[in-house]
Parts: sequence; structure tokens; C-alpha cells
Amino acid sequence: MSDAECELIQPLLPRPLLGRPRLDDRMVLNGIVWKFRTGVAWRDVPERYGSWAGLHTRFRRAANGTFERMLQAAQANADAASDIEWVVSVDSGIVRAHQHAAGARKGGSAARPLDGPGLTSKIHLACDGSGRPLAFALTGGNTNDCTQFTTVTDAIRVPRLGLGRPRTRPDHVIGDKGYSSKAIRTWRGIATRYEKSAQSYHAAVTLASLLMWRDTLTTTPRPA
Repeated sequence: MSDAECELIQPLLPRPLLGRPRLDDRMVLNGIVWKFRTGVAWRDVPERYGSWAGLHTRFRRAANGTFERMLQAAQANADAASDIEWVVSVDSGIVRAHQHAAGARKGGSAARPLDGPGLTSKIHLACDGSGRPLAFALTGGNTNDCTQFTTVTDAIRVPRLGLGRPRTRPDHVIGDKGYSSKAIRTWRGIATRYEKSAQSYHAAVTLASLLMWRDTLTTTPRPA
């Protein structure tokens, strides 16, 4: 990650506990990104990113909403720069679960949207006109797309940097497949589900979405 990206993301990260120094945030984020780009197990993340156990712990802590706040910050910056195309495309993609994704406890945050032959999940995704994720929903692989249309479009919520309510309504909504599926499948750790819990997998998809907005993190908002 660039210096400018880290400078903008740093305030959104959880503050460390007093008296307990932690690994460098930039190194940790790069290690987490490397893990999901390659699809390897946590234990196989290179030592240059620090302890794999430490990376996994930090990722699980960030799954409590940290990545969502970072994604919304990137979207808000793009909106302030008039860089969001509000012709929104909605589509879904089937994700096959790896054997490592099995075995999560049922109920609570570990509940897993997995079903169908071979155990699959489905990502229902809403993208702007440039193919960048605005919102998504996770379900079992057998869920019909039309049942999640309202869910995913209602999840669109782009904050304003200044005064004003978050923008939630697109100018137009289309069902074209050209934007969402190609972008998500470039992530091996996303296109195949390795995370056991729905919360962890949701955080992984959010991180992937955030990095698809990474160019906007260094965009200077246009004056009003």
C-alpha cells in the first residue's frame, strides 16, 4: 500500500490497547491482502509480514466493522470528487467452498451461508458504472437472485464528507453482468471460499471491495 493510502486508512483502524505494542499496521494489511490474493492458508503467509497468528488475530478483530468503515471512507471520497457513476449494475456469483471452510459452529457470528451440491455461497453485488462495489450481500448458493435484489440495493449507503445524508438511491439500476463477476474472480481467496465463518468471509469480500476503490483513496475531492 502507498504512503498516501496508509495515511488515510490509519485513523480508521482500531486503537491498540495500552501497554501492548502491535505489529506495524501497514505490514499487517499488506500481509492480509497477500493472503487473500493468493488463497493460501494463514500458516503459509510469508514471515516478512509477521506472525501468521498475529495477522489472523488482527483480521478477525477488523471483521467487526473496521473494513466496512474503510470501504465507506473510500466511497465517500469518490462521491465528493464526483467520481461515482450512479448507473448501478446488480449481479451475483456462485462461490464454491474449500474444504477448509467446513466445520464452523452453527449460530451466532459463525453462521455460514453454505448450501447446495458441494457447499456453495453466493455473492449478490451492486457496482457503480465503473464496476466498483457499492454494496453486497452473502447467501447460500441456492438462493434465487431476485429474492436478494432489494437487500443488496438497500445496502447501498455512500456517506457525505460534509453535511447531508448518505446517498442510497442510484440514478438507474440494470442487470448487466459485465462489471461484478470479472473483478471478484481475480481474487483466489474470494472466488473460492476458505473462511469458515460468515463474518470472516464478509470481511474478506469487504477488503477486496475496498482495494477495488484504492485509486480513490488518493483522489483529491473537487471543490463544491
